[in-house]
Amino acid sequence: MRYSELNDEQRRQFVDARQLFGPWRDADREFRHSYQGSMHWVKTGERQYLKRRYGTSWESLGARSPETEATKASYTEQRSRLRQRITRLAKRLDAMKKINRAHGLGRVPDTAAKVLRKLDEVGLLGKQLFVVGTHSLYAYEARAGVLFDGGLTATTDIDLLWDSRRKLSLAVAPELRSEGLIGLLRRVDRSFEAQPGHYRAVNEDGYYVDLIRPLEKDEARAAVSKISDADHDMTASAIIGLQWLINAPKFDEIVIGSDGLPLWISCIDPRVYALHKLWMSKESSREPIKRKRDMGQAKSVAEVARDYLGMKFNAKDLSALPIELVRCAKELTA
Repeated sequence: MRYSELNDEQRRQFVDARQLFGPWRDADREFRHSYQGSMHWVKTGERQYLKRRYGTSWESLGARSPETEATKASYTEQRSRLRQRITRLAKRLDAMKKINRAHGLGRVPDTAAKVLRKLDEVGLLGKQLFVVGTHSLYAYEARAGVLFDGGLTATTDIDLLWDSRRKLSLAVAPELRSEGLIGLLRRVDRSFEAQPGHYRAVNEDGYYVDLIRPLEKDEARAAVSKISDADHDMTASAIIGLQWLINAPKFDEIVIGSDGLPLWISCIDPRVYALHKLWMSKESSREPIKRKRDMGQAKSVAEVARDYLGMKFNAKDLSALPIELVRCAKELTA
């Protein structure tokens, strides 16, 4: 067994942090969606007009009247109330940082946590991008109330699976469209660099962010391989076997970064993760040292999914996977 259960104090602290982070994230997302920008009276000729500013764009809401005055008053009051709520909750989360770290709950490495927070902030995580690979274990252990051994979670890269079938929302940060995914990464760490047409970005500490997608049946007619229109942006690498992950049930959870602050992560179902890792462990083209680690992760995640999360490997929600792969579950759960 390559994991340990949280003790009572760790469980209590984690529950408190999660219960506080949920409302903060909801309030922060509401503010970003509905209350970013500002609202002003602008005089044009002899009349005043209520205008809403979004970045460098302005929208006219009509001439000054009892109705537009009520609109502005409601907007100002609600915006102020929401900002106060966000600030109050953020202070309480900040006060928890040291306690979370002292209890050993700060699990997600610093760079990965910052990248995931940025992707969540702009609305990419859980919509166009999903975490696959080793970092998914932090979501599984958080839901199960266990801690995986360091040998299973140690990594210096994070894999982001791009679901190109999902249309990019207009609400996504405008900087993504002009700067691309690499631009977002540089807002997290200026040292991130990626060559044009490359699927990988790396920072000065040697930490990798890989953008991957499923290999299409007809790659010559495949859809675009970049998440943005930026010429210099990262290009997703097409990899065989990822179609299973794209079609798999998704798994969302609140985890805690190494800085002690919570974050939200969206990845794939732990059963699918375990089966995919089992498949990778049998690939002769994969390095032997990696195949052995794949098997260790597969067995540990499968056991946690079965014994702690009550998940069954013969469930209908795994019907998108090849039947041969699902039958391999017996090898993991024997």
